[in-house]
Amino acid sequence: MKTYIALLRGINVGGRNSLPMKALAALLEDLGCVNIKTYIQSGNVVFQSAKKSAAPLSEAISTAINERYNFKPHVLLLQAQDLNRAVAMNPFQDAESNPKSLHLGFLGALASNPDLKKLARFKADSEQFQLTGKVFYLHAPDGIGRSKLAANAEKSIGVAMTIRNWRTIGKIVEMVEELQS
Repeated sequence: MKTYIALLRGINVGGRNSLPMKALAALLEDLGCVNIKTYIQSGNVVFQSAKKSAAPLSEAISTAINERYNFKPHVLLLQAQDLNRAVAMNPFQDAESNPKSLHLGFLGALASNPDLKKLARFKADSEQFQLTGKVFYLHAPDGIGRSKLAANAEKSIGVAMTIRNWRTIGKIVEMVEELQS
């Protein structure tokens, strides 16, 4: 069994695309997933599956949600080693003490032609960012709600991305460790 982390994008936001985590867990169970654990209502799930490839499993989850709930969210699947590598490579370790200011954006694919110079023009003086492989690291001490850098990251990078703050990443890491112990 492989351990997967599903990061769903655009669910339970502003009263739209409602998907309770219990319903999501039941849907995953129907797809043959086991040991399912969810974290908060924004679509963070850790589970195990006999499926060897993430891409078809991701599509199956998204399609099943569409069939039952009439919307098709982007479902990004990571394996435990992907998440652990992203955490270990964090270039802004000093920001870990303020977990709401540090964010990891997970990309659906490698960016073939990211416009990082354009993105840098949106950066506030207090902000830092780095794109490493399929992870966009963002330190935004003033929050991402008003950050022009955060608002323009996906477009400038050119790849679909879903972002989680450091606190959420830490909780997901704990869930993976519990599942694998």
